[in-house]
Amino acid sequence: MRASLFPRLALVLITPAALADDDSSIRVIAEFSAGGRDFQFERVPLPAINDAAAEAEFTLIGGSADPNGAPISILHNGRVPREPDEPSANFFLAAGTDGGRVLIDLHEVMAVQEVRSYSWHPGSRGPQVYTLYASDGAEDRFAADPGTETDPSEAGWKRLARVDTRVEGTDGGGQHGVAVRREDFEPLGSFRYLLLEIERAGPPPFGNTFYSEIDVIGADGEDLVFVEPPESKIYAFQGPEGRYRYTVDATQAPDLTDWVHEKMMPMVKEWYPKLVAMLPSEGFTARDDVVLEFRSGINVPAYAGGNRVTLNVEWFRRELEREALGCVVHELVHIVQDYGHGRRNNPNATRNPGWIVEGIPDYIRWFLYEPEVRGAEITARNIGNARYDASYRISANFLNWVVNERYPELIPELNAAAREGRYSEDLWVEWTGKSVSELGDAWMEHHRARLESQ
Repeated sequence: MRASLFPRLALVLITPAALADDDSSIRVIAEFSAGGRDFQFERVPLPAINDAAAEAEFTLIGGSADPNGAPISILHNGRVPREPDEPSANFFLAAGTDGGRVLIDLHEVMAVQEVRSYSWHPGSRGPQVYTLYASDGAEDRFAADPGTETDPSEAGWKRLARVDTRVEGTDGGGQHGVAVRREDFEPLGSFRYLLLEIERAGPPPFGNTFYSEIDVIGADGEDLVFVEPPESKIYAFQGPEGRYRYTVDATQAPDLTDWVHEKMMPMVKEWYPKLVAMLPSEGFTARDDVVLEFRSGINVPAYAGGNRVTLNVEWFRRELEREALGCVVHELVHIVQDYGHGRRNNPNATRNPGWIVEGIPDYIRWFLYEPEVRGAEITARNIGNARYDASYRISANFLNWVVNERYPELIPELNAAAREGRYSEDLWVEWTGKSVSELGDAWMEHHRARLESQ
């Protein structure tokens, strides 16, 4: 059974190229899709692999590139991002930069049929705002680099179109596709050079557009080969009695589909309800819709936010037989924790220490879900750096010791206090008669004595 995670909201704008030099037949076709993932539009074709820009030279002659983005060559490599916020697959200007100029040298004068541009970002870096110029380079006054202060129209350039895909009432998040063409589909003209004078589309300092691809379509070129959108691999699952619903997006990891169905989802359907029952608090209802999405290019194994777990494709491929399932359990605990609940409902909410935020999921993972792995042991190798507030596995071991030695109800009580925004170190004295630092000392002494006796 398939479910759509990304409902498509599309908008098509067909406007005269208002700034064209006395050429009212040029049109700007601008399409916006808030839910798109594959650059498919009604009037703007898919990005091409073998367009005239594929062998062109792209140069930034005004402004500065953001070092977090891709080099300018990404704009004509025939590939597009797979994620809405993928800096390494987009070219964009540096933070704080208000604009820049991209020069395209086609290496020869040719009849240009269309110029197309594509961008993608979940927020205000999605829209495109630029003015398009063109030249055959033949005028005596022509300057390929007119400088940042000179109007290109005064340096041998013809102004073709003004592009602005911002959508009123939205931040513009989504996919944007633009085609600059004539109304009668005749060529725009014969040019060797194109110039995009790019403007910042969103508020500073991070309002520069994530440009994904720029295509130049020659009037006499070969048949175009288009980027193939990935086959959607989105699956819906329902838990026992229909209370909980799970959606898995494996579009970027089609090779993991069998593992998802045979290993991951049986575990999720069994353990998510267990986690909800394990971590209750008064007036709280856990989320009943959970989304798990595989993504490439992230620098952690996984992370959770809201009702969504994002899974690192490359890491999971390596860890299918080792840590993969336990990692999913850890992230599901974060969804059930929902510590934003306290901030939303308690104006005096206290801040939760990070070691508790991460220690509880690792406690459940290593001591309840897969205790046989012994992944949170204190050993002679790690005891030198062990502290109760060291987070993750070490803090999980501390919590397990307190549960077994001092307070069996610690985990639900601690989680409820953190979720409700009322966590305080005073609670440890109330629960155990000892401060958390005193408990930490006793826990360490326990392990030192255990290791010395071995």
